[in-house]
Amino acid sequence: MKIGLALAGGGVRGAAHIGAIKALQENGINIDAVGGTSAGSIVAALYAMGYTTDEMIKIFNYFSKSVMAISPKDILNGMREVRGIRLGGITSSHNIELAIEEAAKLKEIKYIKDIKMPITIPTTDLLSDREIIFTNCEGLQGEEYIHDIEIGKAVRASSTFPGMYSPFEYKGYQFVDGGIFDNLPTIETKKLGVDKVISIRFKLKSPRKQKTIYNIAMQSLDLMTENLIRESIKASDYSIEIDLKDVKPFSISKLEFAYREGYMQTLDHIIKIKKSIK
Repeated sequence: MKIGLALAGGGVRGAAHIGAIKALQENGINIDAVGGTSAGSIVAALYAMGYTTDEMIKIFNYFSKSVMAISPKDILNGMREVRGIRLGGITSSHNIELAIEEAAKLKEIKYIKDIKMPITIPTTDLLSDREIIFTNCEGLQGEEYIHDIEIGKAVRASSTFPGMYSPFEYKGYQFVDGGIFDNLPTIETKKLGVDKVISIRFKLKSPRKQKTIYNIAMQSLDLMTENLIRESIKASDYSIEIDLKDVKPFSISKLEFAYREGYMQTLDHIIKIKKSIK
């Protein structure tokens, strides 16, 4: 029985994925293929490259300040349209690429096709208005699949959050966050030759009136991605919803908390997971 793992985006909350993987491993649930979007793609790439969960959380901690240290005010400023030219971002997502590139070098990996574990990473191309998928699975062919991209660039493309980061220009593409089309890549993970897929996503905040533009934008984004992932949840053989309602996507101070919660909350599902993947 081959098991796949699909990981949703969520900024700092992505650290919970690492805790979840640790809980699965400790209980004999081995993952044979992995898919991830945005922050989920960072964890998916590190895991597929062979890093342990202890190593992964250290890497996540080490690079978080340079990758995610952006204030709500900065995000709103980055959403302004400058002289009608085009919507940009407050910074470049280049640090994401550098972080993954550095981790990949230590494993003697450069391209996504160099990774042995089957992996899939969705992104969004603004120029063609469609989803593009990076994967090392050569059996997946078509205009939407790319196999010969550096792993750092693949993760960067999937993690380029609109408004926060300028679109990632790559060859004939203009990439932004993969969560726009596929925030929980269960269906694409199933295409990697696995029998069952476990998916992990994050619980929405309780409905309440928002008073700031930033909170309105964040809640609206959560609602949009929630509607999009319903089919992905249905396609999952088991879906875990991690409750991190009080952790905002860029709250670096909550990173360790997210990691611990991911671990503890996944432990609560272990018995049911084992039954679902028999």
